[in-house]
Amino acid sequence: MSTEAHGKAATGPVAGFLENPVVGMAPWIIFSLLVGPGRFELAVGLALAVSVALTVLSHLVNRGSSWKLLELADIVFFATMAVIGVLASEGTLNWLETYAGEVANIALAVIAFGSMAVRTPFTLQYAREQVDPSLWHTRGFLRTNYMITGAWGIAFLVAAAAGAYGDLVLHNPDNIWTGWVIQILAIVAAVKFTVWYPEVARARGVREAAGLPPEPTPWAGFLVPLAGLLVPIGIAVLIFDNMWWLGVALIVVGSLLTKSLQSRATQEPT
Repeated sequence: MSTEAHGKAATGPVAGFLENPVVGMAPWIIFSLLVGPGRFELAVGLALAVSVALTVLSHLVNRGSSWKLLELADIVFFATMAVIGVLASEGTLNWLETYAGEVANIALAVIAFGSMAVRTPFTLQYAREQVDPSLWHTRGFLRTNYMITGAWGIAFLVAAAAGAYGDLVLHNPDNIWTGWVIQILAIVAAVKFTVWYPEVARARGVREAAGLPPEPTPWAGFLVPLAGLLVPIGIAVLIFDNMWWLGVALIVVGSLLTKSLQSRATQEPT
């Protein structure tokens, strides 16, 4: 593909949105958070519909874009799960309703770490749509994609472990902590890292090219949204859990920590 064709394939806000790896993981996130007792058909149907819609839209808007590993994995995985759901016995369906979230999280972790093992982290296919081909093989570009892909792999491993603990140890798939809070925090952290780290890497590369020493990593900018999530989590705990004191503590700590991190983030180099 020529540089000119490449540029046309990834221009415009809609095209840029569709070429974000977070969009490719949307069906998995929807499925892993929604699936549960009595919700398997809804979760897999919605995830498959979103997978197909995003893939079709991506190739309609970005006519020069390539087929991506994650797009194909989305459709194959959820189509397979849909067929299994239709043909499965009641016992198999009950098992899927309980453990399909962990299966999906583990599958995506395998995709992430497997793509890194073969030296093609899956985010590379998205990132190459957004930068000039002259940058595709530079150390900074490759390192950034290894870091982002690894962050997603870790996030989905954490989500799988949390879900498994809720299912196997607590015997409660809808436990607010293992079924929702921990998994959402892991995913939000990966989303934020995907947006935050490239800016850090670019700033580091500029200083390195200028012969300047590296500055401390601006972690406050990464942590602000995670701290902010403590407030709605505290509210959810107040409403759905019996530990009201923990809900109040989370709201207070989240508010104070967010304010402190925002203040620090404004002082950090960008």
